[in-house]
Parts: sequence; C-alpha cells; structure tokens
Amino acid sequence: MLPRSNEPVFVISVAARLVEMHPQTLRKYEREGLIAPSRTSGNLRLYSDRDIERLRQVKYLVEEQGLNLAGVQIALEMTRSLIDLRARLVSMLGDCTAQHGAELEASIRHLDHSLRLLGYVSLRDRS
Repeated sequence: MLPRSNEPVFVISVAARLVEMHPQTLRKYEREGLIAPSRTSGNLRLYSDRDIERLRQVKYLVEEQGLNLAGVQIALEMTRSLIDLRARLVSMLGDCTAQHGAELEASIRHLDHSLRLLGYVSLRDRS
C-alpha cells in the first residue's frame, strides 16, 4: 500500500496519539508556524502523513536534541534545503560519467546522514 503523503486524513486527537503528544502541543506548534494542517470547511484540523512525519521530527529535535522552537524552525528549514539539494543531485545522476556518478552518490549518502542527524525520516525510510 502506498502512503497517502499529503492527503489530510487525521483529526487532531488521532494525530496527537500517533506522535504521542498532547493536542494542545500540536496547536502550539501550529501557532509557532512549525506545522500547517489542512482545515475543513468547519475549520477542523486535518493532518496528513507528511504532517505526522514533520511532528515526529519536531518531537525528536525538542526532546532528544534539546532544541528550543527557534532552533527547531532553523533545523526544519535546513531539512527542506537538504531534501531539495538531494533531489537535484539524484536527478543529475543519470546525466554524468561513472566517476562523477560515484561522487554524486557519495554526496547523496552524506546528505542522507545529515538528514538523519536532523531527525528526518521519510515514510519510504520507515518501510
């Protein structure tokens, strides 16, 4: 089964249970701009798998790494930049020589390590 990724399906109580946080913490993270769940026409928050993934990263950064919310924001921005860079490097792999391909693959492995240090684990990495 393929992950839903960006399809908002979890109400706040389910999302909070999935990430083992209080719903009020999710609301706080939304106010701080760390997460942006979708809203129904009745203004009910709905979280996607990607939102859950991001909340798990925030939880790791706060609880395991001791970052404050300003530090978490920077780490999340760095994560987004590294993911974008990784995607560009992967797309370049097909158009390069064997030597450059090996160098690109090494760079991608280094980026993957950096992303893991930031607590980023994609849904594909979980399966």
